[in-house]
Amino acid sequence: MLSTFLSHQWKDFWRSRNKAGSIVANIFLGFFMLYFLVLAIGLGFGMSFIIEKFLPGQDVIQVFNSYILYYFLFDLAMRLQMQELPTLSIIPYLHLNIKKNTIVNFLNVKSIFTFFNLLPLFIFIPFSIVKIGATYGALTGLMYVVAILSLTLFNNYLVLYLKRKSINNVAYFGIIIGFVGVFALLDYYQIISIRNISDQVFQSVAKYPFIALAFTLAAVLIFVINSSFLRANLYTEELSSKDDKKVSTDYAFLNSFGRVGELAALELKLILRHKRSRSSLVMGFVFLAYGFFFYRGPLIDNDSFGSLLFAAVFMTGISIITYGQFMFAWQSSHFDGLLSSKIDFTNFIKAKFLLFTISCTIITILSSFYGFLSYKLLLLHLAAYLYNIGFATVIVLYFATLNYKRLDITKSASFNWQGVGATQWILGFPLLLIPFVIYLPFSFADKPYWGLLALGTFGLITLLMRNFWVKLIVKRFEQQRYKIAEGFRE
Repeated sequence: MLSTFLSHQWKDFWRSRNKAGSIVANIFLGFFMLYFLVLAIGLGFGMSFIIEKFLPGQDVIQVFNSYILYYFLFDLAMRLQMQELPTLSIIPYLHLNIKKNTIVNFLNVKSIFTFFNLLPLFIFIPFSIVKIGATYGALTGLMYVVAILSLTLFNNYLVLYLKRKSINNVAYFGIIIGFVGVFALLDYYQIISIRNISDQVFQSVAKYPFIALAFTLAAVLIFVINSSFLRANLYTEELSSKDDKKVSTDYAFLNSFGRVGELAALELKLILRHKRSRSSLVMGFVFLAYGFFFYRGPLIDNDSFGSLLFAAVFMTGISIITYGQFMFAWQSSHFDGLLSSKIDFTNFIKAKFLLFTISCTIITILSSFYGFLSYKLLLLHLAAYLYNIGFATVIVLYFATLNYKRLDITKSASFNWQGVGATQWILGFPLLLIPFVIYLPFSFADKPYWGLLALGTFGLITLLMRNFWVKLIVKRFEQQRYKIAEGFRE
């Protein structure tokens, strides 16, 4: 029966209208994945040399041990954003004499064949066989391999379980992202060292090899939990967009905005109910950790805001960037209905501005924890926030009138190039370069705080001009709406 499922999916792919685009995208992704796999193989077989070169004097095996759990914690966070659920159009099979276990087994087996499951094998297993096996014996090397395989499968099925649960409750995403984020913060501030914990765990595996079976037990347990949930909710993945479950349309905090608030509430429901739009929302929370890569003590102490500005604009405006780059395309499936309805386009555009402002405000408030590093970062974020809600929103909505590519919001965002065109790439230049154009003259004059004030003032002025921008974009939208609709029909 599994071979029958594979045969049906193969035919579905070749008979689809978009197979040409899918082939090109898959070839591109194939080269992309092959490149990283080659790097992983090189890292796996050359790990001893790399550790000795960059960390001279340290024990190679100890360094290797200390980064295993660290890698899989990072792997978990990446999978939550990028790993797709294994899909199968199950509806035609449900009325046939096919056991649910057969369908569940197919989905479970299919989920194994993903790039995320291959990468750790090429990175960790060569070192485990060559170095660990030679040092501690073949049994220990084998149990290291068992541990790596088990951790890989544990992450695989844990993410599938959480994603399936989050179809009806997005809070599950927040919980696991928060879990990973807390550990990252504890490690960053050296309260708890994940590397030390990882080293101690795998030192125990080296001493008592069969401890590695604890990882196998955990992988089996999450596999059983995932399979049981899928078996009991077999309809959820394919019928997640069904309308028989009534959801309240009332968002009390939007009521005060009248008709604009109603339109914003409808779009908010669209975001929360569909995979790709929901992923863009989650991305905003994931990239809250972006500052840890850029915000360094010497840069903050020296008021080098030019080196920190990109991270600040990107973080505080991430919801504008990830969601706004596909603006109007989110409604591509029912765009003709919007044009034929009695919706006032002015209110329609104002609802977009309102959602951008609310999301950007929430992200900026959440990012205020960087103030514990330095109050200067709060000033930086405030300037970036005013720029984003004042001017970045205008740029995004204006460029949206040039976007004619249809988007299927029921598909996952990971490795999905549908709807991506030249508009998205061009959009990034003015959006991210204008803050530097405003700030750098003051930086060269050794007036960094004046530069932040200029950026914030520019954002505030453009925010006060919002009615002017709304009229401008509405006029542009009315000129382009039929071209946009024609593009969305393809």
